[in-house]
Amino acid sequence: PPFSERWIRTKILKPGALDGLNDEARVVVLVLINTGARPSEIVNLTADRIVLSAKIPHIDIRETRERELKAASSARRIPLVGVSLEAMKEMPAGFPRYRDKDTLSGAVNKFFRENGLLETPAHSLYSFRHSFEARLKLAQVDEELRRYLMGHSIKRPKYGYSDDLSWALAAIEKVAL
Repeated sequence: PPFSERWIRTKILKPGALDGLNDEARVVVLVLINTGARPSEIVNLTADRIVLSAKIPHIDIRETRERELKAASSARRIPLVGVSLEAMKEMPAGFPRYRDKDTLSGAVNKFFRENGLLETPAHSLYSFRHSFEARLKLAQVDEELRRYLMGHSIKRPKYGYSDDLSWALAAIEKVAL
């Protein structure tokens, strides 16, 4: 299930709530809040795909020689705003501790469970992804744009998206925390 916006604001973003997490895990959590990316997409970003100096700072999720994407539709650029932008500035070179490893979810879920940060026992790190999409839906963001931002397939001919990220930025700013 998605984390509610209220839960994220009052529990997870409460000052000090994430202090016991290692820096990389804490930053990943904060980046997930406003991107809807899969945790594996974030931890496997490298410095060349964390674009903080652009007019619109963003992450570039794409296939590389070293990294295969879940699906072709997973390739996308997501603007960074709010807590996600501020957090990503702390890790501009990426997440070496978690790159190519499957340990982040276990570490974060354990920390959240032990510190009362799971809204229900059914919630997990992945709930941030669902929360982002739920907030976009409540903000009446176009379904096709939501699908693009989430990396879901679009069931119609794909004509591409503008290289100008302002269309995605405007949508994310509506729901950013």
